Amino acid sequence: MKPFQIKNDIFWIGALHPDLRLFDIIMRTKNGTTYNSYLIRDEKIAIIDTVKEKFAHQYISHIKELVDPGKIEYIIAQHTEPDHTGSLSSLLEIAPNAQIVCAKVAVKYVENTINREAGIIPVENNSTLSLGTRTLRFLSTPFLHWPDTMMTYSESDEILFPCDVFASHFCDSRMFDDTIARDFRPDFRQYFEVILRPYKRHLRNALKKIEPLTIKTIAPSHGPILRKNIADYINCYKAWAAVKAENKPKRMLIYYASAHGNTEKMANKIAEGARSVGLEVELFDACTIHPEDHLERIENADALVFGSPTINNDVVKPIWDILTSLATIDIKGKVGASFGSVGWSGEAVQFLDDRLAAMKVKVPVKGLNAVLVPSEEELAECYTFGQNVAKAVAMDVKE
Repeated sequence: MKPFQIKNDIFWIGALHPDLRLFDIIMRTKNGTTYNSYLIRDEKIAIIDTVKEKFAHQYISHIKELVDPGKIEYIIAQHTEPDHTGSLSSLLEIAPNAQIVCAKVAVKYVENTINREAGIIPVENNSTLSLGTRTLRFLSTPFLHWPDTMMTYSESDEILFPCDVFASHFCDSRMFDDTIARDFRPDFRQYFEVILRPYKRHLRNALKKIEPLTIKTIAPSHGPILRKNIADYINCYKAWAAVKAENKPKRMLIYYASAHGNTEKMANKIAEGARSVGLEVELFDACTIHPEDHLERIENADALVFGSPTINNDVVKPIWDILTSLATIDIKGKVGASFGSVGWSGEAVQFLDDRLAAMKVKVPVKGLNAVLVPSEEELAECYTFGQNVAKAVAMDVKE
């Protein structure tokens, strides 16, 4: 695919990756993706982001079609993840005089990416850069989705280059939202759900920063360039990132796996105890669910309780599968707890407690074990355990 003009002297110079089916290990990409890089041709030439390393050769060709690379003065690194900076070293080979513009926190990442000497200009929120007839404004938007992320706004063109915000893993050579025949909205939503959803608080801050801007085009780092009904895309993000209403009553989810019904008995008693304190409780057999179907429910819960027997000195796979799926949501600060029926060893409960603590979940009550078939005394302990976890939720225990 050839480079093309977005607006006067602003060009897409990126790469298409239609056969990509897995991005960053965690995200399925059934429609492939694009790596969007942009070249601005003014009195001074600037490039915004690069492309994945495997596309460096064609990327350099795109640039040479438009300008003499030796005249490039600025390379704006909005984010240093390799899908954005993979071709940065190759670009510096043909643009040795270019200076790299990035957020202050990104300097060390840039240095570790290129492993060579280069001029680096660190910028702060609302810093500007004149290219001659146009001015670029930089907006600091950390943790969307790395700490180094920033956006770029071309003031006279009213174009926002928002890095990964408003992006989609969706490949179509027509590139503009109003010329693509297929519906990419599900991919637009999926990108938010998998990549940006854990950072809603930071996203709300970023949306406030772009609110005063007049935006006629959004040119993200992946997927279609947006120019039709811009407000609709922004409003989608506002709705998805909004603060959820407080649960009344507080809500606890219990996920368990039970080989012989013993951990299930514990789960039921824990639920009884939590309900006696006034919590709303839902129980789920982890062996019968798909974790991805529960992410919204988990994100909106106040307490997460996991039960697993110990098999071969470990937590069983269905419970681990739920825990590993939580990488795409924010569970920091929720209350968590662990329990399980054990035989001769019993490591699973401690492993679960440790995992929850590592995920910044509050674990106010030490995990509870019962030996094989829980006795009446042990079931009474489960009831009290459920009450104590519920009380911790009601009290909003602080770390």
